[in-house]
Amino acid sequence: MKRNTQATVNELVAGSVGGAAQVLVGQPLDTIKTRAQIAPKGMFKGPMDILKQTFRNEGFFALYKGMASPLLGIAGVNSLLFASYGISKRIISPFPQLSLKEIALAGAMAGAANAILASPVEMFKVRMQGQYGAATDKRLSDVASEMWKDYGFRKGVMRGYWVTVAREIPAYAGFYTAFEFSKRNFSKTYGSDLPVWALLASGSTGGIAYWLCCYPLDVVKSRIQLRSTPPTGTPVQYIAHELKTVVKESGFSGLFRGLSPSLLRSIPAAASTFAAFELTREYLEEWTGV
Repeated sequence: MKRNTQATVNELVAGSVGGAAQVLVGQPLDTIKTRAQIAPKGMFKGPMDILKQTFRNEGFFALYKGMASPLLGIAGVNSLLFASYGISKRIISPFPQLSLKEIALAGAMAGAANAILASPVEMFKVRMQGQYGAATDKRLSDVASEMWKDYGFRKGVMRGYWVTVAREIPAYAGFYTAFEFSKRNFSKTYGSDLPVWALLASGSTGGIAYWLCCYPLDVVKSRIQLRSTPPTGTPVQYIAHELKTVVKESGFSGLFRGLSPSLLRSIPAAASTFAAFELTREYLEEWTGV
């Protein structure tokens, strides 16, 4: 029991380090991705136009707009994610080497737990990224105060929680399965002590799988979280309604708007996340003996 507790603490700390690396590396492309999803039709011609207009109208640091929310929250989010994943693996099997099916199940369980913190972090980030440099743009503290005052905790701070859950379950099932598959194949050649580039490559594979498994739900999540009013009906009803609305407005391709910057972002962001996590965890394992 004591070893499991220490292992969870190690995963919490390593997850925080990995999360910070993810935000610092991936935020610019995340801003482009979110704006592609939520911008009014015709405002941008594509991802490169979003980059050009953002840089020209708002300056370079606008690409980091909304970063305060994930940077402050990602330590908790990734700590919860990696710790939940470790706990889920230990629940599923007492043996360290799980099958890929068991890895997928553990990833899905971790994703469901991760949504608890990911939902408010994403909501504030999306609302910050949905501002385009006008004089009326709000600071993060103003956005947070407004959402709490007008809609309270459930419909304000936690808006989009259930669609975040729906996104995170398949996303992290794919994420961890792809990561472990790549890592195990590299291990056949390099053994258990993988070079850093192999960890980076495995993390990139996981990041790409993450988006391919969940992207339409991410589009729905962003739209719901940006709205001026909360969604109505049950989660299944408003998610289905939003999917139909996107297809009606932009066709089936609208469900994948912004996918290319997401995939580009996933390569360095997921790579840096996993490399930072694995290296930190290895250091902690040596330091604590667990």
